[in-house]
Amino acid sequence: MDFSETPRMREIHALAREFLAREVHPLEPRLLHEGFGAVEPLLAERRVRAKQTGLFSAHMPEEYGGGGLSLLELAGLGEELGRSPVGHYVFNLQAPDAGNMELLLAHGSAEQRERFLRPLVAGEIRSCFTMSEPELAGSNPTRIATVATRDGAAWVIRGHKWFASSADGAAFAICMAATAPEETDPHRRASLLIVPTDTPGFELVGNLSVMGHRGSGWASHGEVAYHGARVPRENLLGEEGDGFRLAQERLGPGRIHHCMRWIGICERALDLLCRRAVERELAPGRPLAAQQMVQQWVAESRAEIHGARLMVLHAAWRIEREGAAAAREEIALIKFTVARTLQRVLDRALQTHGALGMTDDTPLAWWWAHERAARIYDGADEVHIESVARRILRGYGLAAR
Repeated sequence: MDFSETPRMREIHALAREFLAREVHPLEPRLLHEGFGAVEPLLAERRVRAKQTGLFSAHMPEEYGGGGLSLLELAGLGEELGRSPVGHYVFNLQAPDAGNMELLLAHGSAEQRERFLRPLVAGEIRSCFTMSEPELAGSNPTRIATVATRDGAAWVIRGHKWFASSADGAAFAICMAATAPEETDPHRRASLLIVPTDTPGFELVGNLSVMGHRGSGWASHGEVAYHGARVPRENLLGEEGDGFRLAQERLGPGRIHHCMRWIGICERALDLLCRRAVERELAPGRPLAAQQMVQQWVAESRAEIHGARLMVLHAAWRIEREGAAAAREEIALIKFTVARTLQRVLDRALQTHGALGMTDDTPLAWWWAHERAARIYDGADEVHIESVARRILRGYGLAAR
C-alpha cells in the first residue's frame, strides 16, 4: 500500500489551500455571525472561480464536466476543503449532492443523467436525499413507512421524511420509498425515485432547528412530506427493489468524503488550538502552551488525527481496488473512529480557547454544533461498532443472527 503524495496530489493540495486562503476564509466571519444566506451570493461568485481550477465536482469524470480525480486523490482534496465550513460547497463537492452525483452516474439512465446529473455536476442546481423518517428508527434503514405505488405510468408517493439535508432550494430529491412493502426480504422492499421538487404533492414543510440553527439554502436540514406526489415510472433510479443496496453503495465513497472532511476540520481546530495556546498568557511570560495538560492535548490530537487519516486512506485504497462491498469493515471502522476523533479534537480546541471558543469569532462553536451529528448520520456509531465486532467474532465461532 502506497499512500505517499504524488506530484499531482501535492499540486491539488496547494491549489485548494491557496484558493481557500484567498477566496473563502475571508468570508467565514460573516458566515458565522450572519448565517449562510448572508454569504450565499458571494459564495456563488467563488464557485464560478473554483471552476477555473479544474477541481470543481472533482469526483466526477471529465466527460461530465468533473475533475476526474481518483478516490485517493479526492480524499486529499477533501481534507484541504474540510478546513473551511463551506470549502466543499465552493467546489461543488458538498453532501448530499456529491453522493447523488455518484448514484446517478452509476445507476441513472441516459435520460436521467442528461436531465439531472449534468446540471448537478455543473453546479447549476442542487439536490437532496430523503430517507430518514421521524416515526421510525434511522438505525434500521430497512424499515421505511413512505410508500410508492404504481398508478398507470406513474409512481404515487406518500410519506413523511426529515433531515433531508439541503432540501431548501433543491431542484430534485432522491426518495427512498417502499415499492414492495409486503416483500419478505426487508432488503428488497424499497426503491429509489427521483422527484423534482416542483412536483405537486412534494412539500418542504420547513427547515428543522438543529442545535439552535434553522439554517437556509444548502446549509439546512429539511422536513419533507409527500402528499401523493406523482412521478413518471422512468424516474425509478436503478432497479425496483434495489433502494437499500444503492443507498448502502452510496455510503461507501460517501464516508471517505465525510471522514476526510472531518480530518480537515480536526487539522484546522488543532492549528487554532496551538495558536491560541502560544498567544494566550495566564500571566506575563507564562503562555497556555507551557501547561502540561495543553501539551498533552496537542500531542494526543496530532497522534489521533494522523492515525485516523491513515485508516481513511487505507479504506479508500481498498475501495478503489476491490469495491465498497469488500471494504465494508474498513468503511465501518473509519466512520466511528474519525467521528470520535473529531469530537475529541474539537473539545480540546474549545477548552483551550475558553470563553472565546463559545463565541462565533472562530469556527469552533459552529463545528461543534453542526458536526456532533457525525456520530449519528450515515448510521449511529453504535451500529457500526456492533457490526464490526460481530464480523470479527464470527471468525471465532459466534453464530450469525
